[in-house]
Amino acid sequence: MPGGSTRRPAVTIAEVAAAAGVSRATVSRVMNGRSTVDPTIAARVQEAAIELNYRPSNVARSLSLGRTTTVALVVPDLGNPVFQRVLEGVTSAAAEDGYRVLVANTAEDPGQEAAIARDARRRCDALILMAPRMPDAALATLLPDVEPAVVINRELTSAVTPTLVVDYADAMEQVLEHLVGLGHRGVAYVAGPPASASDGARRRGLAAVQARHADLDVTVLPGGADIAAGHASARAVLASRVTAVVAYNDLVSFGLLASLNEAGVAVPADLSVAGFDDIELAQYATPALTTVAVPQADLGRHAWRELHAVIDDSGQAATTTRFGARLQVRASTGPVPPRVARALDEPDRQPETADPTANAAQPEQVPTWSLESGAMVLHRSLDQVVLARYEPGGTLPTIHSPRPYLHPVHTLTGVPLTDVSPVDHRHHYGVSMAVPDVNGTSHWGGRTFIADVGPTLLPNHGRQTSTQTVIDPLSPHVLLDTVLWSDEHGAPQLEERRRIGARLLEDGWVLEWRSTLHAAHGPLEIRSPATNGRPGAGYGGLFWRLPAATSTRVLSAAGEGEGRAHGSTSPWVAFVQRHSDHQGGERATTTLLTQTSPARHWFLRAAEYPGACPALAWDTPLLVPAGGTVETGVVAALLDRELDAAEAAELATGLR
Repeated sequence: MPGGSTRRPAVTIAEVAAAAGVSRATVSRVMNGRSTVDPTIAARVQEAAIELNYRPSNVARSLSLGRTTTVALVVPDLGNPVFQRVLEGVTSAAAEDGYRVLVANTAEDPGQEAAIARDARRRCDALILMAPRMPDAALATLLPDVEPAVVINRELTSAVTPTLVVDYADAMEQVLEHLVGLGHRGVAYVAGPPASASDGARRRGLAAVQARHADLDVTVLPGGADIAAGHASARAVLASRVTAVVAYNDLVSFGLLASLNEAGVAVPADLSVAGFDDIELAQYATPALTTVAVPQADLGRHAWRELHAVIDDSGQAATTTRFGARLQVRASTGPVPPRVARALDEPDRQPETADPTANAAQPEQVPTWSLESGAMVLHRSLDQVVLARYEPGGTLPTIHSPRPYLHPVHTLTGVPLTDVSPVDHRHHYGVSMAVPDVNGTSHWGGRTFIADVGPTLLPNHGRQTSTQTVIDPLSPHVLLDTVLWSDEHGAPQLEERRRIGARLLEDGWVLEWRSTLHAAHGPLEIRSPATNGRPGAGYGGLFWRLPAATSTRVLSAAGEGEGRAHGSTSPWVAFVQRHSDHQGGERATTTLLTQTSPARHWFLRAAEYPGACPALAWDTPLLVPAGGTVETGVVAALLDRELDAAEAAELATGLR
């Protein structure tokens, strides 16, 4: 056809056979690399094929050979970075031999594993089973049906199928011996999936180390294989009162680290954490994760070599190949906390005394939380002196924006430094997270400021609900609370993690409240009356309402007086008060508040009423993207005496 072109028909195997003077079967054997053809004849066939530009059909070649030059890798969870690295190793090694790799994911379902493996094998030349979860009997039944095959991370009683096994028992021994060397005697293991053979190997390692260390107490906790499982395990870990925890793998460690951080638990100062596998992100965790390095890509490459040896009749496959693991020590593990170390090393030590009859050890003066009549109560130590009470706040009136709060908070001599529902502002409650505008919802209580209208009572009051209030098992002076903030319709807005701790001073005590607001349910816009048009009214955050007193002076780094402190970003403010007692005298106190987060503007009142908070939205709205967090809080020193500005500044420096 003028101006057109015609496609030349493909050369057939019959044409090559005719040109070389041989049969089509001989051409097929030569093209498929069979060594049974005489070299002279094979050369003649190759020359004919080149001259005719013959291209063998891959489909025809697969049909004639019964091969597809593909293999399947069956994994329990492709989202696990370990399995991804094994896949990379298999793929790169197989490509060198002209093979491709298909992947089948069983989604951690042992019941479907055999069926998925059989289906994959029907489409491929061979199979690699990565850490199969099915029972031994099911695996023994499956393997003859899917040969040739290789199994990774599962020991077999049969010597027919090649296996590659990581010595996870030894790996666990390395981790535990490392922790024992740091002084830990109470360790938790967050276990993997029940059907995981490598989890069983880890448990054997646990038993071996326990046999060597009679004083080692290991608690095994249910877990899983992903980040969510680790996050969910934190409560059980803390309740176990251990000083170190080993997670089934690094993903579980990541979830645990995140949950511990939300709860205000310091790693490794309060709790050491270790994982398994040394995935790429382990070194970038906060803190960097101590873990056991497993040769993941090497596993994949070696699995292919063993499988290829089975596929190639001339190869010789190994029966079982064992891989070692190496402990990688990083920042997430450290020495056992000093107070625990003292208890372990000196359990029977008595204090030196000149009086031979005074042989009873004196208890350490440490504030302690306990649950009493539905509220958490902070005692000075083992005595019955109450320093503070943490109320759940669920019975507050709706228009007061129900929320958990601290009240009363006392000095060591019992002078109250908080007030609840005072006449001037019925919606003020001790020390609490009070914010007037979160996406239009009031978590402050009372009236809402509306531009060009003024304070107006609206039905927009939200609710803060404690969902998990626990005493830190490692630090009885620390209270941990998870709080859900909901809008006026009950829809969740944000999640808050609170850490409320205490310690004693020589002439007073310290209360520390740290909060993390997490925009877990969508973006947040936090506003105040100031951002809505009322100058100077930028209140909202961790608000401390003090009681009225005979006199109140305000000190700050900005100078003395309410006017100097209000709106400043002073690192501290102090309320120096005098209170009338029942005998007609006066008692002096100082409430020193320091900021825990980057400097915020202080909202502060003294003349109208005494109270203060580091403002979240002083004169501009605070925008928090979905998934973002905001930190706030105060560290307060509570004293039964007056401080001057110099003393307050010096003490504040030591608190922050």
